[in-house]
Amino acid sequence: MEEPLVSASTIVWLAFAIGAVFGFVANRTNFCTMGAVADVVNMGDWGRMRMWALAIAIAILGTTALQALGLFDASKSFYTGNRLIWLSNLVGGLAFGIGMTLASGCGSKTLIRIGGGNLKSIVVFVFLAIGAYMTMRGLFGVWRVRHIDTVSTVLPHTQDIPAFLSAASGMAPASALLVGALVVGGGLLIWALADREAWRSDVLVGGVVVGATVVAGWYVSAHLGYVAEHPETLEEAFIATNSGRAESLTFVAPLAYTLELLMLWSDTSRVVTFGIASALGVIVGSAAHAVASRGFRIESFRDSGDLVRHMTGGLLMGFGGVTAMGCTIGQGITGLSTLALGSVLTTIAIIAGSAVTLKIQYWLLMREA
Repeated sequence: MEEPLVSASTIVWLAFAIGAVFGFVANRTNFCTMGAVADVVNMGDWGRMRMWALAIAIAILGTTALQALGLFDASKSFYTGNRLIWLSNLVGGLAFGIGMTLASGCGSKTLIRIGGGNLKSIVVFVFLAIGAYMTMRGLFGVWRVRHIDTVSTVLPHTQDIPAFLSAASGMAPASALLVGALVVGGGLLIWALADREAWRSDVLVGGVVVGATVVAGWYVSAHLGYVAEHPETLEEAFIATNSGRAESLTFVAPLAYTLELLMLWSDTSRVVTFGIASALGVIVGSAAHAVASRGFRIESFRDSGDLVRHMTGGLLMGFGGVTAMGCTIGQGITGLSTLALGSVLTTIAIIAGSAVTLKIQYWLLMREA
């Protein structure tokens, strides 16, 4: 029986470190997907959108390198299965996009703001976690399984773009992976760096480091934490992950598991996992930057309407993130790093949901004025 390269506690601490780097740099560079969409919709500024595109490009190219070196197999993740739950991707993505706009940021931004002293984000965290848990195992989960997840397409191969290329052209899988990564990842890299504004230090550092943390997450979870034959189940396993499969950064389900751990702390079967540790790491990393830069500020709700919007946004993100199997990071970078079609659909839906909500908010603001 093969032992993992490192212990479960080491995996957890490495996940925490990866999350801390993410949180510190994302706070420092103001990395925010919702902010990127808002900048484009409201001001025509593409700077943060190019940062996000650069992060995706780095994640795709880095993840492909891991696969080429035999350090990661994307088919071991939950992104690339042959069952394309396209309705879940679209409905969940739209709900998440609307929710993150109402809540002033996605799951990762919520953690970053908690580290910076934002009390509103603590409320968003709790409601996002509740919404996610209800969608995994509660009331929303029943609706999801009965009415949304049932609408799907079963493909003759995995749903990643290289598999489509291989099936259509007869290209060897390794060659199709390389071509897909160069076309998608390389194309995004060229687009992200094509504008002079993209060469600002914040755009470059934010994009490169955030993308690299996703690659690091795959390496830790899928390589260091891989066990070919678990001593109890006699099946392959990925230790210290909630799904039992290879994982990297994502910030919806881990928030639900964090809340569950806090509520059921005396239950020894509940342990700190890769996802929980990375989420806590983001808070600590962001707090470290906030303190070091003297940017730590206590911020609260300005009125009851603001509270309701953030609570609603948190619930929508929890529902949407679980339904779509990821968030702006979990699908918009981590999922896209595997070139999964479902991740593409989810990311498009998230952007669309956010953009429409921003337009409606602007229209309501102008009408009041």
